[in-house]
Amino acid sequence: MAAYQFTVSVRTQYLAEQSDPDRSNYVFAYTITIRNTGDVTAQLISRHWIIVDANNRVEEVKGLGVVGHQPLLAPGAQFEYTSGTALATPQGSMKGSYFCVAEDGTQFEAAVPEFILSLPRTLH
Repeated sequence: MAAYQFTVSVRTQYLAEQSDPDRSNYVFAYTITIRNTGDVTAQLISRHWIIVDANNRVEEVKGLGVVGHQPLLAPGAQFEYTSGTALATPQGSMKGSYFCVAEDGTQFEAAVPEFILSLPRTLH
C-alpha cells in the first residue's frame, strides 16, 4: 500500500527592522521545509493557515501554492521557502495544512504543527 506523507518543519525569526512596536506591528519570518516522506510523488496544491495573536485574534489564510509555487516532490525530495506575517502583539502562533495530490490522483493533507511566533527573550 502506498504511503502519502509530507513532513513539515519550521524555523521562525522576529524581524525587528520591519516591525514597529509603537504601532503594534510585529513582523515575523518563517522558513518552512516540506519533505516528501511518503513513497509516491505528490504536488502541494494549496495552503491553509490559522494565525492567532496574543489577544486571540484569529486570521485565516487560504490560497494556491506557497510563495508562487506548487512544488512537485518525489519521495525524499524537499522544498524550502520563507514567508512572513505581521501580528498586533509580540507573541502569537500559526498552524495549518497543505492540500496535496499524489501522481496517482490520491488527495491528502499535510499538517503543519502549531509553531510559536515570539520576540526574542520574551518567553520565560
